Amino acid sequence: MSDPSGKSSTETHLPDAPPRRAGGWWIALGILLCVLVVAIAGFASFAERSRKIVRPINLSVDAIVVLTGGPERISAAVRLLEQKVARRLLISGVYPATTAQQLSRITQAETSLFKCCVDLDKRAPDTRGNAAEAADWATRHGFRKIAVVTSDYHILRAIVEFSRAMPNVELVAYPVASNDTGTPAVSFPMLRLWISEYVKYLLAQLF
Repeated sequence: MSDPSGKSSTETHLPDAPPRRAGGWWIALGILLCVLVVAIAGFASFAERSRKIVRPINLSVDAIVVLTGGPERISAAVRLLEQKVARRLLISGVYPATTAQQLSRITQAETSLFKCCVDLDKRAPDTRGNAAEAADWATRHGFRKIAVVTSDYHILRAIVEFSRAMPNVELVAYPVASNDTGTPAVSFPMLRLWISEYVKYLLAQLF
């Protein structure tokens, strides 16, 4: 049987689809923006704290540990040793094929200085490994106060790892300016380096 319009009275009518809620997209966008703002603020704080760490004046420690990653770090540590601010220096994370003689030439330091007062760690693969090797070295020599030399963008993570590895040793941060590497201070590669280090710093605090 059909109605005057010609449609069958037995035709099934499907319910209308519910209207799409545009508000869900706005909520997701708002959450994303909040996360982005927090991340940017955290990174800015990390960079500011790193940059504000200044080299101590009249430094006096038992020993120095420098983490490899650029010749400017090693040169800075060797200059400190030459100034007799410490009795001994550990260069941690040295490439296995590198010799003390090569490092002496690179840093323009006396070979005798390397023979008497410099130790090379060739086993540490990363910052956590640097800290573990340095802790063993400090224990063997009985060092209680150590200067940690590394780049400014790396100094906070290094101190986190070293503090965990040797909680009973007093650590003195000695940052080396990152623009000493020859990379412009304001550039995409340098920004990428700082962001990468910030992520690693957060992970080091969590794990």
